[in-house]
Amino acid sequence: MADTWAWEYDPDPEFVIGGTANLAFIAKVEERADELVRAAAALYLDGTKYTGASPRMQEETVDASGMFVYQVIPRHQRVYVRQVSFLGL
Repeated sequence: MADTWAWEYDPDPEFVIGGTANLAFIAKVEERADELVRAAAALYLDGTKYTGASPRMQEETVDASGMFVYQVIPRHQRVYVRQVSFLGL
């Protein structure tokens, strides 16, 4: 179990963002993931003791160029970024 809140790509960065070469977009995704971690840490003060159901996966629009799918798992104290979609606009 994690001792502090963080985010990570699940299952790994290559699977989640492997086809996205736009580094500025990826930086925006990671910045937003940092914000989601801070929000989750405030909502679930001690996530390791959380006994409820984990929240469902959610979508986050980054800007007109894309979005990502993530899930908060309080017991792991993690925000998992599961899919990144870059539209290239």
